[in-house]
Amino acid sequence: MQTKRVIFNNRLLPYLLLLPQMAVTVIFFLWPAGQAFRQSFLREDAFGFKTTFVGLANYTELFHDPRYLNSLSVTAVFSISVAVLSIGLSLLLAVAADRMVRSAQFYTTLLVWPYAVAPAIAGTLWWFMFNPTIGILPYILEGLNYDWNHGLSSTDAMILVVLAATWKQISYNFLFFLAGLQAIPQSLREAAAIDGAGPAKRFFTIVFPLLSPTTFFLVVVNVVYAMFDTFAVIHATTEGGPAQATNILVYKVFEDGFIGLNLGSSAAQSVVLMAIVVVLTVIQFRWIERRVEY
Repeated sequence: MQTKRVIFNNRLLPYLLLLPQMAVTVIFFLWPAGQAFRQSFLREDAFGFKTTFVGLANYTELFHDPRYLNSLSVTAVFSISVAVLSIGLSLLLAVAADRMVRSAQFYTTLLVWPYAVAPAIAGTLWWFMFNPTIGILPYILEGLNYDWNHGLSSTDAMILVVLAATWKQISYNFLFFLAGLQAIPQSLREAAAIDGAGPAKRFFTIVFPLLSPTTFFLVVVNVVYAMFDTFAVIHATTEGGPAQATNILVYKVFEDGFIGLNLGSSAAQSVVLMAIVVVLTVIQFRWIERRVEY
């Protein structure tokens, strides 16, 4: 079967159709990224009256700053926790929805709703639920002899932001996993069942390998999400505290740039953060994708 080739009578038409997207990319990504890269080699006063070229001094100071090194480790723990937890839970929920017959559509609708909630609102909801004074969950935990206080305990604060960020992302992952499960031919599972394979063996030998392209895609997306899109969750729940326990890299960029007015260091941090995400993405495509079965 031959694919029909689309031919544009006007040579300028394809470029005109691409122009809006290219304009958005240049204005909202390439130009700000270029400005941040240029600014990372400069040092400015808080009022912008004096600018000095300092070369790599901003980058050198970063990796000698204990607070920045702490932020790197906090980001690693936070990102891995959010990615693993959100992907694992969403896969479990998708498998449950795939097995349901009568109420599958209603069940799916309920699980998709959290994705429509803004990250700041999601963070605020979880802050209220875990608030030591008015929250219902600390009251329940107190009955289990656990004194919850994310304003004082770094462990409690990390658990809170991981749960809030994971809850926000589960719906997105769930949709892709459910679509992937429904695309797997039922005849393959039935054949394995006839051969005597139990539910667990059918899942790990047939279903999960066929879901590897979806899983790989979601790993990349969730790493990027944890690195960038969780700023509002952190800001609404802990503001990086207590004692920098939840101050991930993207929040430290904001804290140093907009609160501390150290624009050169903030720009250098944003460049390093972008480099980390690019390197992680390349590693995933170079090594993890080899295990993916298309």
